[in-house]
Amino acid sequence: MSQDASEQPTPSPSGAAEAGMSKAIRALVIGTPVVLLLAGGMWLYSRNRVSTDDAQVDGHLVPVSCRVYGTVEKVLVEDNQAVKAGDTLALVDPRDIQARLDQSKGSLAQALAQLEGAKADLERAQVAYQQARSSDLETAKANMDSKRASLDKAKTDLQRMKPLAEREEISALQYDGFRTQAEVADSEWHAAEARLASLRREADIRKVAVGAAEARLASARAQVDQAKAGHEGLDLQLGYTRILAPMDGVVTRKLVEAGQTIQPGQGLLTLIPLHRTWVTANFKETQLARMKPGQEAEIKVDMNGMVLKGRVDSIAGSTGSRMSLLPPENAVGNFVKVVQRIPVKIRIDEAEAQKVILRPGMNVEATVIVQ
Repeated sequence: MSQDASEQPTPSPSGAAEAGMSKAIRALVIGTPVVLLLAGGMWLYSRNRVSTDDAQVDGHLVPVSCRVYGTVEKVLVEDNQAVKAGDTLALVDPRDIQARLDQSKGSLAQALAQLEGAKADLERAQVAYQQARSSDLETAKANMDSKRASLDKAKTDLQRMKPLAEREEISALQYDGFRTQAEVADSEWHAAEARLASLRREADIRKVAVGAAEARLASARAQVDQAKAGHEGLDLQLGYTRILAPMDGVVTRKLVEAGQTIQPGQGLLTLIPLHRTWVTANFKETQLARMKPGQEAEIKVDMNGMVLKGRVDSIAGSTGSRMSLLPPENAVGNFVKVVQRIPVKIRIDEAEAQKVILRPGMNVEATVIVQ
């Protein structure tokens, strides 16, 4: 048996090389179409898609500040606590404002009483003016006309009696009686004229009094309006002692503690509404040729690898570097051309946004389908 084994022919090195080469050729012939097919599929898939990993989740940062001066009585929330719109976040001691509000109520009541008094004064002044202008003045005018008629008659009688007296057809006593009657009528007419002038002056005075009463009424109304405004302002300030959440969100950066004295405009905490986030993707300027608002987008979340659907909302009006605190100065001799990036705002579909909570600042990968 050892002789038979030793007599078997051994393959030559050239034959083994030819066999290996034929296998490689067969593998190349079979694999090349597969590779080309895969490459073609990848090209078809990616030719209408532009992607960037320079993308972050953005959201509103809502600062909550106080609107009144006072001392914090109680803080009802903690950092990272979820709150609803209208929830009380903190309480300010309301006693100082309440005392001023009570004082303003008294001032308002006093102003209203003065207003009623001014109305009554105006009504009395108007009645007196109407009386002086109508009945008294008309009576004086009629009396003066009557006295004038009597004076004219007395003068006429005196002139008629004068020739008779000169011819002594009537006695001197009778003529003196006619003359005395004319003098009395003249004095009565002057008295009626003076009375009419006095009533006219009195009517003018009462007219001025009406104007003064109207001015006092306007002043009283202004004081009432001022008192009401002060009362309403203090009432608003009293409401501001309860610091409420303006929207749903998560408490972040709580800077207020009980017993702290705060003043209007001082920041107390920040609310972040996690249900109103979006993605800001910084695409290269060379990727924006076919990009426009409304196109579909895909957001891959680095936290868990989940892919969310969305749409391009808008494209920024300038590059990110131009809007930076220190924009680059290109008017220098050492300018180097750098591909710029332009922020693109992507809105996540509402149904997709419910799948995962995205927090501002998280990293994501954004892909826009630019068909």
